Amino acid sequence: MNVLVVGAGVSGLSCALRLAEAGHSVSVWARELPQQTTSTIAAALWFPYLAEPMNRVLPWSAVAFTELVRLSDTPETGVIMRDGCEVFRHRQPNEAWWASAVPSYRRATVDELPAGYVDGYFARVPIIDMSIYLAWLERETRARGVTITQRSIERITDARGVADVVVNCTGISARDVSQDNQVYGVRGQVQVVSAPSVTRYYIDDEGPTYIIPRVNDVVLGGTADEDLYDTTIDADTAAVIRARCVALMPDLASAPVLGNKVGIRPCRSTVRLEAETTDGLRVIHNYGHGGAGVTLSWGCAAEVVQLITA
Repeated sequence: MNVLVVGAGVSGLSCALRLAEAGHSVSVWARELPQQTTSTIAAALWFPYLAEPMNRVLPWSAVAFTELVRLSDTPETGVIMRDGCEVFRHRQPNEAWWASAVPSYRRATVDELPAGYVDGYFARVPIIDMSIYLAWLERETRARGVTITQRSIERITDARGVADVVVNCTGISARDVSQDNQVYGVRGQVQVVSAPSVTRYYIDDEGPTYIIPRVNDVVLGGTADEDLYDTTIDADTAAVIRARCVALMPDLASAPVLGNKVGIRPCRSTVRLEAETTDGLRVIHNYGHGGAGVTLSWGCAAEVVQLITA
């Protein structure tokens, strides 16, 4: 089929690549080209965050986990494997809901927990350096014959007549493009530092606070401000993020700052992944991934391919 993917973030490019691999003729339209999308701001590690419902998110995440582990064998992808923990100041009565997707999952030992924490979920997971990964993904997509054009649309129906099927990966823009009032933004600010000695990630949902060691730097976060769309870097917020991360890992106190970034996570009450035909236009919607765009990307892309051929 001729397929038009709208959106060139990690979700759009993953869908475009899988569709091209399946033999479809694929083109991408995007308001922002890949390096200007929200995906470039992502921390990013495999972690299903701010995405519902769990019963669909878990299998999508499991597919992506397997693929990202495979990609970690190829240095030019920017995907690496890291040990780390989600940590808690109080005992947790249950195991992590995502545990079945991660073969290495277990409870953290006492010596693996930072000072002040009493429980944790240990896992070895893929960490995705988006400054490398997104460029690699774009190259792979183009190598498969996919064209990427910077072009915005007001409504998804503007794509009528362009292709047999339209795949809607418009992220936060789906509020307008699909007139979906369930879509909302969650502002995330991070700081990037140089800390080569840091090789273990930590996540504390309070704050949230997280330390994500990538290939060449470490991402410190963060914020999760609902319905806040200002992408201006806030100096006070940067100072708070740094202080929380230093409290979690004191070795970061002297780490040089490489930059600060702000992105708006494209959240929704539930991820929308479904087929719809409106006035003769066949659309596969794939948006609302929240803070788990990379984590869900390959699983959702696989389902998009299935829906198109159904």
